[in-house]
Amino acid sequence: MSRHYHGITKRRASCRSRSDMTNAITVLFAGIFCFVVGLQVLSCALVVWRLRRSDPLPSPGNHPPLSVIRPVCGLDLYLYETLATSFSDLAGDYEVFFCVAEHADPAIPLIRRLLADHPGVSARLLIGVDVISGNPKLNNVAKGWAAARHDSIVIIDSNVLLPRDYVQKLFATMHKDTGLVTSPPVGIRAEGIWARVEGAFLNTYQDRWQMASDQLGKGFAQGKVLFWRRDVLEAAGGLAVLGRDLAEDVASTKVVRAAGLKVRVVRRPFPQPLGQRRFGEVWSRQLRWARVRRDGFPLLFALEPFTGMILPLVAVITLALIGVVSPLMVPLFPCLWYGSELLVARQANWPATAADVLAWVVRDFLMLAIWIDAFAAKGFVWRGNAMQPPPLRTVAPIRTAE
Repeated sequence: MSRHYHGITKRRASCRSRSDMTNAITVLFAGIFCFVVGLQVLSCALVVWRLRRSDPLPSPGNHPPLSVIRPVCGLDLYLYETLATSFSDLAGDYEVFFCVAEHADPAIPLIRRLLADHPGVSARLLIGVDVISGNPKLNNVAKGWAAARHDSIVIIDSNVLLPRDYVQKLFATMHKDTGLVTSPPVGIRAEGIWARVEGAFLNTYQDRWQMASDQLGKGFAQGKVLFWRRDVLEAAGGLAVLGRDLAEDVASTKVVRAAGLKVRVVRRPFPQPLGQRRFGEVWSRQLRWARVRRDGFPLLFALEPFTGMILPLVAVITLALIGVVSPLMVPLFPCLWYGSELLVARQANWPATAADVLAWVVRDFLMLAIWIDAFAAKGFVWRGNAMQPPPLRTVAPIRTAE
């Protein structure tokens, strides 16, 4: 009798143990699922609400004078077209500087042809470097910043395709509490699956999160477009302070927030034509940006796995296997996840074909691998330059102008 009683007691204890473990697994995976899906739906809802508001009509010439700086390095695809958008017939008083580091740069003849095609605009080609940091882009831009005559200065990468009213959009976003206006790139004209995957990283992921953060008053700078109030950056120590982080956009965000001001994102980000991409190019570029985020905003970077589809997919599969939810939830979940992104893309007029949705899936599987690989090293190689979190360096400038 005693043995029988003890046997029943052991079986009951074992059942309770298995039940407790099942309950713990259920709570854990249900919590992950609800948290991650909630973030996804909230971010998409914020962006859709943002995009449904109409943009103000541009008033030609109705803005303060502006200095436009466009760093150029090499003959990128669509270069003439993207640089030509620097000149806007809706803009009033503005000047443009095309900055090139080397006299042998193959982009120089194209820039000279561009200047000849726009004789009525105050525009110059500046060649040379002012070595103010370990960041070659800043060293290239420095001569343009020094030559700029105006208090409003925008630095725009050479591969950004600007809308006709880009000047008005920048000034419309610059409020009294704003130190910097930025625009993440929207990937367009993708050719091939890997270019679409690049667009998937840019559009419905990075752009979505930047726009959602901006809606909550926590905008982050993106180096493609940095529209500065000169006094804000000069008060922080000038352009060279942007070399204190792995990337100038991270440093820009820190400078603006330290001044008690906000970084704001234009309502509809500016496009970047992608053309063709290879897998290695996409991987290295996304890995570089991941390491920039890891170095600049480590706490936010630690949460990045919770912004992708993999963790909630594992959670819902687990819940289905232990019988907590219906197995139908497994195929229904991706429909909800990517349906919310599709709603954002359609509202924003971003690429949203079946091939683009497939690219979103590929992106989500790559995201976790890139996040893990980001811990393998602190720096990266960019355009042949080894980039590490650098000390500030100052060297005598070398500059020529045309």
